[in-house]
Amino acid sequence: MRGAAAILAAVLALGASGVGAYRLAPAQQPAHWRETAWPFPRDGWPAGRAFRCEGGGCGGAELYVRAKLGFCNCDRGVADDEEVDRVTDLDLVTQRFAPSAPGEPIRIAGMQGRARRYQLEMPGAVSHTATGIALSRRCDLLVAVVQGGGDVTSTQHAALEFLEAQEMKRWILAALDGR
Repeated sequence: MRGAAAILAAVLALGASGVGAYRLAPAQQPAHWRETAWPFPRDGWPAGRAFRCEGGGCGGAELYVRAKLGFCNCDRGVADDEEVDRVTDLDLVTQRFAPSAPGEPIRIAGMQGRARRYQLEMPGAVSHTATGIALSRRCDLLVAVVQGGGDVTSTQHAALEFLEAQEMKRWILAALDGR
């Protein structure tokens, strides 16, 4: 009993001194996404929105998001990894990409879809990681790519969290409604 009380007292003392608080504090600041210009040439779809991440362990990752109206299987939605490979905008980032893991089901803004991780070969033999995201609502798609040179798990988590933010959910629904 005395040993437990001594341990508790030591923990409290360390916390009060700030030594223990250092270890308990988050290691990184939350991710902050700054909007940038859409970097890709015009194609058959309207331009989307582009963002660059600062902080939060996403190390300068870039996120590209846009709606593709009428481009989804109206009955099945985004049903498999091949659909994610086909509809996401990875080919705008680089023509040289390969899946690095099977996809996983996700849900954002009330829509269901899939996210899949990729390895990208960038100009100058630079390797990046990416996550392709495809979500469906009726016959419409929302696609996103988050890519960068950092840890794919951290960048994917930061991007999915950002897409769930109220402001982004409002924009996603407006874009899917053609506004």
